[in-house]
Amino acid sequence: MTTIKIAGVPEHFNLPWHLAIESGDFEKENIDLQWTDVPEGTGKMCQMLRDGETDIAVILTEGIVKDIVAGNPSKIVQIYVESPLIWGIHVAANSNYKILADVENTKVAISRLGSGSQLMAYVNADNQGWKTDNLQFEIVNTIDGAVEALSNGTADYFMWERFMTKPLVDKGIFRRIADCPTPWPCFVIAVHKEVLEKNPAIISKILAIINQTTQEFKDIPSIDKTLALNYHQKVEDIQEWLSLTHWSQKSLSAEMLNKVQNQLFQLKIIDKKGTFEDIVKTV
Repeated sequence: MTTIKIAGVPEHFNLPWHLAIESGDFEKENIDLQWTDVPEGTGKMCQMLRDGETDIAVILTEGIVKDIVAGNPSKIVQIYVESPLIWGIHVAANSNYKILADVENTKVAISRLGSGSQLMAYVNADNQGWKTDNLQFEIVNTIDGAVEALSNGTADYFMWERFMTKPLVDKGIFRRIADCPTPWPCFVIAVHKEVLEKNPAIISKILAIINQTTQEFKDIPSIDKTLALNYHQKVEDIQEWLSLTHWSQKSLSAEMLNKVQNQLFQLKIIDKKGTFEDIVKTV
């Protein structure tokens, strides 16, 4: 039995992994796939890949591209979710901010430096024609930290996946003032180079199993109710999310990588671009 450590956010996107682990699909192939939930998100998973705390990460595209260019010894092996991530832009429910323009030049809560919540704040600012140099950040680690920061005024707005944040909007803790979809597929699967070199056949098997699971995922009876229950969502919200979400079984193309890198470079999030061979490995 080969042990492989994998990390991902505790969000509805990753239920296919849990179903495949629970049904013994990896064990049947002699793989002990050990999942770790990482509520802190992409910045933390980049650090875990660098430190060897995880072998694989299911991670935001822009965050891992930025970190590989900065020296993370990992490669993207395929796209996991093809559709964009819809980032909701949230303020405290009782704040005076009513529209997106109101939060220009205010402080944005982010999970950590290099996280999707930070990188997408740059993308959003650029979309709005704001000066990205003026962005100010408050590190809050998790969504609970963001609730605290927005409630006590140490930060003014917070960007996080719209549907996962909706229960906080429904409870009157946050108010969503806008959306900002990623201009690229949202999640990819990244693997530490050493693990890729040592166990290419095992990584191929893992991808084959998860790809089979994601292909059939939407056809599972009552999957909307299962997701709603597991992730404390309303069934109608999950149904909308399922209609917008498309898993992938394909590699990241050179064209899409260029698109991601060009935007990160233009926003000065990266100061150089990596080659396709540096960043992507097809197994």
